[in-house]
Amino acid sequence: MADLVLPKIDAYAAAHSLPESPIRLALREETERTMEFARMLVGPLEGAFLHMMTRLVQATRVLEIGMFTGYSALCFAEALPEQGRVVTCEVDEESAAVARRFFTQSPHGRKIEVRMGPALETMGELEGAFDLIFIDADKQNYVNYYHRAMELVSPRGVILIDNVLWDGEVLRDPPPDDRTAAIQQLNRVVAGDSRVTAVLATIRDGIWVITPTPTPQKPS
Repeated sequence: MADLVLPKIDAYAAAHSLPESPIRLALREETERTMEFARMLVGPLEGAFLHMMTRLVQATRVLEIGMFTGYSALCFAEALPEQGRVVTCEVDEESAAVARRFFTQSPHGRKIEVRMGPALETMGELEGAFDLIFIDADKQNYVNYYHRAMELVSPRGVILIDNVLWDGEVLRDPPPDDRTAAIQQLNRVVAGDSRVTAVLATIRDGIWVITPTPTPQKPS
């Protein structure tokens, strides 16, 4: 991942933000030590941001698209009330096995429900509203995930979408590959969607923060 923010600045921000829980620290260290694509893990600063957003929206139901080894799922679960639940989607069994092992070591792991299989299929089966939806999976489906997320998010909820600056590759025209093109398309779709209020935040590799725009009430 390109350093869109200076590493020393990122480390300083992380050091002055919500600290990692011991279980998340252990999970991050094992992921970095043993997993081939450890760079897919959200870092401590982004993890703190996810935790904070969960608290800000007073979420009780979270949907995660792309679990990897479970770090971000734990960020959400630790911020949820006792009755809160995280539904998280994953396709890779090796990553899911790591996640499940660490979930059993956390008092918050019982709040997490892992759904294996293509995320679009899982999303199609879900009912009810989610207070927070985090999208961080295959980039080619980002627009499809976004459209379905808009059907699932609660009126007061938030959709967060990760990696939307894509190492700065979103600036390239024409795009160098299909994944970059898919992210550029997503960014155009979100920016032009009159149903939402959205900010593309320059945290780590870029995160969309999206909320449904309230419908104006007609005068009585």
